[in-house]
Amino acid sequence: MSLLHNALAEYLAFRRKLGTRLSEPGITLIHFVDFLENEGHQYITTEAAVRWATLPKGVQAATCARRLGHVRGFARWLSATDPRNQIPDRGILHARHRRPTPYIFSELEITELMVQAAQLHSKAGLRSLTYVTLIGLLASTGLRPGEALKLDMSDVDFDKGILLIRETKFGKSRFVPVTDSTRAALERYAQQRRKLWRPTWTEAFLVSENGKRIDGSTARKTFAGLSRSIGIRAKVANKRVGRGPRQQDLRHTFATRKLIEWYRNGSDVTRMMPTLSTYLGHGSVHATYWYIQAIPELLQLAAQHSTVCAQGGRI
Repeated sequence: MSLLHNALAEYLAFRRKLGTRLSEPGITLIHFVDFLENEGHQYITTEAAVRWATLPKGVQAATCARRLGHVRGFARWLSATDPRNQIPDRGILHARHRRPTPYIFSELEITELMVQAAQLHSKAGLRSLTYVTLIGLLASTGLRPGEALKLDMSDVDFDKGILLIRETKFGKSRFVPVTDSTRAALERYAQQRRKLWRPTWTEAFLVSENGKRIDGSTARKTFAGLSRSIGIRAKVANKRVGRGPRQQDLRHTFATRKLIEWYRNGSDVTRMMPTLSTYLGHGSVHATYWYIQAIPELLQLAAQHSTVCAQGGRI
């Protein structure tokens, strides 16, 4: 292992001991160090860091800024013992982070996605079965895609209809109850999975065609392809699937529908919001309130609710 890769391993280990997961930043920095070594650099330079962060052409400004931010932290750590490593200035590639407007799937679109997933090429039939189950699970529970893929067999309680979500985005674990129909679908999947692929080398609940845990990148690409096949994701020149709805938008759809349901039946949304926030695994209730301002229909319902409440009535 090279000196730069050794230094990166020490940096990541140090940060993780402090409680930082660094999953995506860790992978990004490995690519950066590979880039430096391919060009013959022994130290981090601002010029090389900026050039790498902006590759390839057409990458969004926010993505470039995020990459450079990861490099900045590593460079700062290295420069403490070797000042030959340059720390890119914060003003370079600065881009304000903006959460993308969520895509809200219709019931028909979710059904069409599952129909297309059932037709995925699969020698044993496991790939298509797994993606149908994954889409249904995300749509019916609002789990983060990564949370669904990290589920182990032991995390799924079929008797009680409860999922154990372990140490997620904010390092917290939580129990997620599911509906009877979702529980039944998960149980059917587990039974069919055992029939299709008996020798499995993983504890993962959702498995790929080779019996291993599904890789997040593979799941994203597959979902993008399914979205394009039903016409909700446009194809861009020189790109296989283009841009459009993501797996994460199934989570947004779940949360949005729940809030709309509460507003329409006259529920006290303010009182119930912490429950939804906990269910979704948000760090704070403020993250859940974001849906109200992000979805026009929700914003309108919230405004109507406030007006009626101010007048002492109900919706």
